[in-house]
Amino acid sequence: MSSQTVTDAPPEQPEHPTGWAGRLRAFGYLPSRAADLRERLVPSHPEPGSWMWRYLGFSASGAARLARAMAWGGPLLVALLAGVLRFVNLGSPDAVIFDETYYAKDAWSLLHHGYETDWSDKADEQIIEGATPLGDTAAYVVHPPAGKWAIAVGEWFFGLTPFGWRFMVALLGTLSVLMVCRIGRRLFRSTALGCLAGLLLAVDGLHFVMSRTALLDLVLMFWLLAAFGCLLIDRDAARARLAAALPTGPDGLLRSDPSVAERLGLGPRPWRLAAGVCLGLACATKWNGLYVLAAFGLMAVLWDMGARRSAGARAPFRTVLRRDAFPAFTSLVPVALVTYLVSWVGWFATSGGYYRNWHHEAGADSSWSWVPGPLRSLWHYTFEVYDFHVALTSSHPYESNPFTWLVAARPVTYYYVSADHGQPLVESDPESPVCGYTGGCVREVLALGTPLLWWTACVALAYALWRWLLRRDWRAGALLCAVAAGYLPWLLYQERTIFYFYAVVLSPFLCLAVAFLVGALLGPPGSSERRRVIGIVTVGVLVLLIVWNFIYFYPIYTGEEITREGWRARMWLPTWI
Repeated sequence: MSSQTVTDAPPEQPEHPTGWAGRLRAFGYLPSRAADLRERLVPSHPEPGSWMWRYLGFSASGAARLARAMAWGGPLLVALLAGVLRFVNLGSPDAVIFDETYYAKDAWSLLHHGYETDWSDKADEQIIEGATPLGDTAAYVVHPPAGKWAIAVGEWFFGLTPFGWRFMVALLGTLSVLMVCRIGRRLFRSTALGCLAGLLLAVDGLHFVMSRTALLDLVLMFWLLAAFGCLLIDRDAARARLAAALPTGPDGLLRSDPSVAERLGLGPRPWRLAAGVCLGLACATKWNGLYVLAAFGLMAVLWDMGARRSAGARAPFRTVLRRDAFPAFTSLVPVALVTYLVSWVGWFATSGGYYRNWHHEAGADSSWSWVPGPLRSLWHYTFEVYDFHVALTSSHPYESNPFTWLVAARPVTYYYVSADHGQPLVESDPESPVCGYTGGCVREVLALGTPLLWWTACVALAYALWRWLLRRDWRAGALLCAVAAGYLPWLLYQERTIFYFYAVVLSPFLCLAVAFLVGALLGPPGSSERRRVIGIVTVGVLVLLIVWNFIYFYPIYTGEEITREGWRARMWLPTWI
């Protein structure tokens, strides 16, 4: 495995640095290494090594083709592993667990009515018995419909069963692993590090459990990750257009040109439009996607400013305001808004949804009567739901403070049954398996990130912060932006009932941050053989420990029957119980 993430050899520095750069020198700041302008704008992917394939007996040409094929072959293999893990026994537990009681039934209502409906108090038991006691009275729900429409696709194919309502979430979880592999490859210019990030996500316990449970947060994570990937592709494409327009000197190297940097239009940007659609779908799944929309929009504009500065713009901030800021806004915010509204198509197309006819009833005398009635009704519904979320302060045994999320201090139990020796695991079910262990049995599904991975990610985030502040590494800044946008807003709602599983939106970016740290541990290009060996051994031990940690906790991620002693041994912290 080779590293493409760290080049820490100190570049030549000016004798007397001035301004903010000079002041930061006291803290270890180093300006960016001088390099070919083309490489600064669009770093090339290094030629993949083929020595392993030649060692296995392939010809030189065949080995080279196989090495190039690994750009997609490696990510696909990692995604295949993730898919097998997520789909095996997906229907277990054969029960409606945790908040599936809301979203699985809401999705079924959307399929049949176009809007969510009320269900009887005993609906969960009836569904597991094979009945579908669907009502037709509109229900008051507090999340937009896009995530529930995704769950409904699986129910359309496989029915109102645990496998059916979990199918699409498992599929999106698998595809997110593939996306992380490809995003990591583009971000680090290393297929190995990209595949490592994907492998870490495949064995992250929180992502794994959320991929096997019909909740909305995994769907939200998928669309936010997809938006990040789209913006990353757009960044490379825009910088490639700038590089193509710049003049070349006699030595064949690009030359900066202020007139090109300040006047060149960057043309159509379909990937940024795609990011707007993805962010709209994220907001249409859960509203906290709005914070990420704002953060990613700012990040995209800063990326354009950095590109124009590298190309020679004398006033990059003013140039970006004049040429790039408005197109960036229109590509993201209006597109996201339209996408959000489209996600309510079932509610608009029918007349029975909750508050659907408010504009004819309580809102008939509104001063906003010039706005189309259904839009006014949706706005009223939105306002009521906002009040609900802000006022949600009732206590819950598994609520957690966001300050504890990164160390996985308070996970959430989705499913738990236990029994003494000879007793059925589920007392109400006479056909339930009988506990065969002398000390008693436990089955649990615990939404807990793989502890060693999350604790390593805390170190990786500290390293990324150092790289961003004192090495001006844009990749570290991008990962920190994604983590901050998904995490910091929750600190504003300390009085609200909040759960650790919301942190699944951070999982892909934490895994990318760990891969970023791994690149540093492997050593920069040109390192001595001894340095490389130490780095490889350290990384190998770290990755094996994380994989072992996932395997060790696998029974309480999947609800397998284990001994009570085995369950207690896995409760490493008293707050996990």
